[in-house]
Amino acid sequence: MVEFFTSDFVLGRLNYWFFIFLMMTGLYIVIARSNLVKKIVGLNIFQTSVFMLYISIGKVSGGTAPIFPIDMNIDPNVVYSNPLPHVLILTAIVVGIATTSLGLALMVRIRESYHTIEEHEIAEQEQEIMRKELGLAKEGEV
Repeated sequence: MVEFFTSDFVLGRLNYWFFIFLMMTGLYIVIARSNLVKKIVGLNIFQTSVFMLYISIGKVSGGTAPIFPIDMNIDPNVVYSNPLPHVLILTAIVVGIATTSLGLALMVRIRESYHTIEEHEIAEQEQEIMRKELGLAKEGEV
């Protein structure tokens, strides 16, 4: 097991370590922060790391664009890159932008309703609304 973690192993896969670091940073921001804008930023960091991971997996060393010649005389020694990961990531980028804009639009509405974008303050206000609707006293009052 120890022979796998040599300097060649670590440095040869430096891009994957970078993606893992970005993913964990984004995940930490989403979990640890109560500010909704920071959560959206964390999701975008996580999303970008996934994009970069898929694009790096789709790269073929020495590969060329998969454009076949007009006469269809294909050389079997030519290595072609697979365009599918890149196309999927282009679609994912568009979906990510739409998701981010929707999240920010919802955040504007939440701010208008609750006058805050902090999760715990919103939860406290919701609990207070529920107490009033059910006719219960506050937690400190009896």
